[in-house]
Amino acid sequence: MKPNYKPGNAIAILLLAVTFTAAACSTTGMQRSEEVQTDMQNVDNDIKLIVVQLDAINASLAELTKPGQSDAKRAFDVFSDNVSKIEKMEKDFSKHADQMTKSGKAYFEAWDKDKNRYDNPELQRNSDERREALGEIYDRIGENNRGVKEAFKIYVSDVTEIETYVSNDLTTKGITSIASLSDKTVRNGNHLKNEMENLQAAIEDARAEMTQTGISMN
Repeated sequence: MKPNYKPGNAIAILLLAVTFTAAACSTTGMQRSEEVQTDMQNVDNDIKLIVVQLDAINASLAELTKPGQSDAKRAFDVFSDNVSKIEKMEKDFSKHADQMTKSGKAYFEAWDKDKNRYDNPELQRNSDERREALGEIYDRIGENNRGVKEAFKIYVSDVTEIETYVSNDLTTKGITSIASLSDKTVRNGNHLKNEMENLQAAIEDARAEMTQTGISMN
């Protein structure tokens, strides 16, 4: 016996399917917004820890290489411990920064896909203005992020090599020989800290903009 489908049932099923599809699209847009904000929060949290650790490394390196250091072994152990911590932080930061870039790209690509979706000109204008404003803020994140990632990697490589060098020659002469390199590394650490804080400011501006307006693409 063949099932008996009535036209009314077919229309009801079609309307239900449309309702579920619209809800799915809305949820997807909201999820993308939440994912972007979560990824930015992760990088923001990383930066807060990194800034503190950069100060700790600079202080311990200065202590290790200061003239007349009476306990080089203790000073080296403190410096070495700080280097181990910054190495892990660099890996975490790189992973979270890449994820932030990926989710941000998906967020704006989806928004641009529906660029001209509104029949109402006022809504369309508002959407375009919001997209442009947030896009400019997010572009700052991308620009700062690229430079910070590379500088961070170089910095960690430098302090790791200093640690290796000193561990093989923990003598007054050995430590004195890296005095100029130590000063340069401290300056690089301060510069990296400033760049990190610039990136953090851009992230916080974007998060504030999205939170204040409850932004969702769909």
